[in-house]
Amino acid sequence: MIKTFKRFTSSLQPLFIFLFLCSVIISSCSSTKNTIYFNNQQDEVLKASNLSSKNVIQPNDILSIAVTSLNPAATEIFNKPNNSYVSTSSVTGANLQSPGYLVSNEGNIQFPVLGTMKITGLTTNELREKITTELLNKKLLVDPIVIVRQLNFKVSVLGEVGRPSVVNVPSEKISLLEALGLAGDITIYGKKDNVMIIREEDGVKKIKRVNLNTSEIFTSDYYYLKSNDIVYVEANKAKVASSTRSSTLIPILLSALSFGAIIIDRIVK
Repeated sequence: MIKTFKRFTSSLQPLFIFLFLCSVIISSCSSTKNTIYFNNQQDEVLKASNLSSKNVIQPNDILSIAVTSLNPAATEIFNKPNNSYVSTSSVTGANLQSPGYLVSNEGNIQFPVLGTMKITGLTTNELREKITTELLNKKLLVDPIVIVRQLNFKVSVLGEVGRPSVVNVPSEKISLLEALGLAGDITIYGKKDNVMIIREEDGVKKIKRVNLNTSEIFTSDYYYLKSNDIVYVEANKAKVASSTRSSTLIPILLSALSFGAIIIDRIVK
């Protein structure tokens, strides 16, 4: 009986060795060329045409607008606490209450004394100049200084990255590579040659795919991200195949082990 059991277990060894070798071969098939950034990029000076890309104000943006001048009493009315407290999310997922001017769906804000202002399509610098000009033309202030900031500048990074998250950008400027770094970088299973960027402008969603295995991103208009951009990193074939193999092989192996246990139990008895 013992000899029969030994012969049975010996006959199973080639099968387990074969399955192990197959899994090793399949998992090692992916090329290293697809796992590194900027493959074979040499020292070079690249023209960054994307630097002129403007981030314009859109509906539902939250703006901080501060006004100062040589007469603090005269500027006080323009800096009264605004009642528009809007929830935003930090990188850690915590909810933050940001006081500011919420841009309406029509693209307007209500600014003290100046009233309703149409501001969509302007950059923060252009809005600053617009408010400054209005204050001077209406002789409301002398030598006013206006500071405009966007409080809810954020981008979302999803897919095969270390920490999929919504990244808040206080500086209002972030590159694609910085966003990926803040999200934990692309994992070994992410496709660097087909990173998708989803951008909404003027009510139209634009989809752009970039190849991070080459240096094309440095001259792309998508090198710097805009507020509310979505970056999606697709899983490569190795990840998909691994998930498929796991879901397929585990039930088979469990069934085989159960069948083997039944046979061994009968042999021993």
